[in-house]
Amino acid sequence: MVELVLFILFGIGALAGAITMVVSRNPVYSALGLIGTMFSIAVLYVVNGAHFVAAVQVIVYAGAVMTLFLFVIMLIGVDQPEDMNEQLPIQRPATLTLAGLLLLSFVVIIGAGTLAGADDRTVVGSVEAIADELFTNWLLPFEVTTLLLIIAAVGAITLAQFKLRDRK
Repeated sequence: MVELVLFILFGIGALAGAITMVVSRNPVYSALGLIGTMFSIAVLYVVNGAHFVAAVQVIVYAGAVMTLFLFVIMLIGVDQPEDMNEQLPIQRPATLTLAGLLLLSFVVIIGAGTLAGADDRTVVGSVEAIADELFTNWLLPFEVTTLLLIIAAVGAITLAQFKLRDRK
């Protein structure tokens, strides 16, 4: 039951972040919507027992990739002044209420100790399970993907160094 409630809450959170990312005109708000979506997906991974995948989701995507996106957005510059007037007076109390409910759900989950996969002996999202699958069944596609990424990086560096000649 707790898993269903968390799935519904964080599924709605992921959809809200995705809609915010697409609809927002400000690129910083779009990036923040994407971060919210990535964190919601990480919580869904935890609910499904894939703790390693959730940690990688937070560290790699929500951490490194979004830091890079925000860095590029700040380099490009957002020169539009922000309107600091309160447009939605109900937004702050609603946010505090939802944050309180989220904290309460975390306390209930930790107190009950009923995350998916806690009872059974099968470990789905562990490092060992992922490594076994990756280096047995998926070794060739993994190596081909690595090779393609290296070729793409070398090609991008080569194209960045290439200077166009004037056509006269």
